[in-house]
Amino acid sequence: MLNLSVVLEDSARENPEGTAVVLGDLRLPYSMVNTVANQVANLLVSRGIGRGDKVALACPNLPYFPFVYFGILKAGATVVPLNVLLQAREIAYHLEDSGAKALFCFEGTSELPLGERGRAGFDEAAGTEHFFVLPATPAATESALGETLWAALDGMPGEFETAQTSAEDTAVILYTSGTTGRPKGAELSHQNMVVNAMISDEMFPRQQEDAYLATLPLFHSFGQTVIMNAGFRRRATLVLMPRFEPSEALRLMNQENVTLFAGVPTMYWALLTAVRTGAGEVPRSLVTAASGGSALPVEVLKDFSATFGVDILEGYGLSETSPVASFNQIGRPAKAGSIGTPIWGVEMKLVDAEWNEVGDLGEIAIRGHNIMKGYHNRPEATAEVMRDGWFRTGDVARRDEDGYYFIVDRAKDMIIRGGFNVYPREIEEVLMTHPAVSLAAVVGVPDESHGEEVKAYVIRNPGAATSEEELVAWCRETMAAYKYPRIVEFRDSLPMTATGKILKRELR
Repeated sequence: MLNLSVVLEDSARENPEGTAVVLGDLRLPYSMVNTVANQVANLLVSRGIGRGDKVALACPNLPYFPFVYFGILKAGATVVPLNVLLQAREIAYHLEDSGAKALFCFEGTSELPLGERGRAGFDEAAGTEHFFVLPATPAATESALGETLWAALDGMPGEFETAQTSAEDTAVILYTSGTTGRPKGAELSHQNMVVNAMISDEMFPRQQEDAYLATLPLFHSFGQTVIMNAGFRRRATLVLMPRFEPSEALRLMNQENVTLFAGVPTMYWALLTAVRTGAGEVPRSLVTAASGGSALPVEVLKDFSATFGVDILEGYGLSETSPVASFNQIGRPAKAGSIGTPIWGVEMKLVDAEWNEVGDLGEIAIRGHNIMKGYHNRPEATAEVMRDGWFRTGDVARRDEDGYYFIVDRAKDMIIRGGFNVYPREIEEVLMTHPAVSLAAVVGVPDESHGEEVKAYVIRNPGAATSEEELVAWCRETMAAYKYPRIVEFRDSLPMTATGKILKRELR
């Protein structure tokens, strides 16, 4: 018997009055977060949802996220967290592909109309039976979009006997964009998630009172495991920040005495820029800084260390690895530009295309307690990346004489924009549905603020008269905000190999 909700339940029992989450002026103790999660579990069971069922959650970093996440787990169901930037048709796809029985969806704001998109996606997904609105006005019991969480929880008991799930049961399905264009759901067990949270917690030094800034999205594996689950296990306070803004992040760090910050490289670059331009002050309380998502420029690493007096520890992982696989660990020298060494209980090696182990340069393969069960309902895709317990990542790296790994190249042509993985083929497939587009090639181009920007090279159909601006606007309507190309360049031809493959390296 093992259930990931133990990271909340243990802390609620041992530290009921300790502050679990902070959002603006709102401060919620562990006991309350646990009680609302119990109510959510009772609600699900009352609607016929239990062990083995899938429940989707689309919500930014708000208290609703842990309420619902842990409620789903307590009921014995599987959480399917959704990226809040998805469009309606993308939400429908995720609901149908995962077989979700219910969707808890934030009502949204004028800038982020998530509720409308979620409702439209829910209406399109025939198998999803229940839609619960997480209202934008904190205690609202009514919404034009449907039944609100608070109305549904009315009369639900605050006690719940957590479902007896096994260590191998699926706790979370994290969707990752596949190079084939359609996102795949990585099935992560209770054991995968619990062990990764425990190791993430124990890797970082403890303070008398720990506070974590939660600005990495909780729907993403990095924020979920390293911030929320590890933070709750530690009985730390999670300072929620729904949208990263550097000067506000620095203000919150100072106000709430934040001890741990985890972010993607562009966030570190933005924090440095804010301090340099006088838009924020260096927080005195910060002890630990962790980075992942993409390679951190060594200059940023050095500047941050000099300016903030804290070294950034870089790590590496994927949704399929729960996510942490390697880290520059406390007690061992950190190496700039390195993703460190494998964490406890995890092995890494470098392999060639035929899975043969190679010396100092190859594709990273990983084995250990953190490896997913497989891709949901995709045995062929699973077989492509898994062998004898080893998972091949698609990332090329080199290993030095001390066993530290350094990422050299990305999984094929993946673009990492602001910490989000963007797969060109998926964008190309959508672009090709535009009536004016004959052929499209999408690449990442260097960008100061996002690390990489998405650029599309397009050959128009004969006689078609769309402009670059019109095509970008159409993409904005059709794709999630982190995916759509901001730059379009029309070409009469694209460089190709003899077999007709587009030579992307000549376009970058």
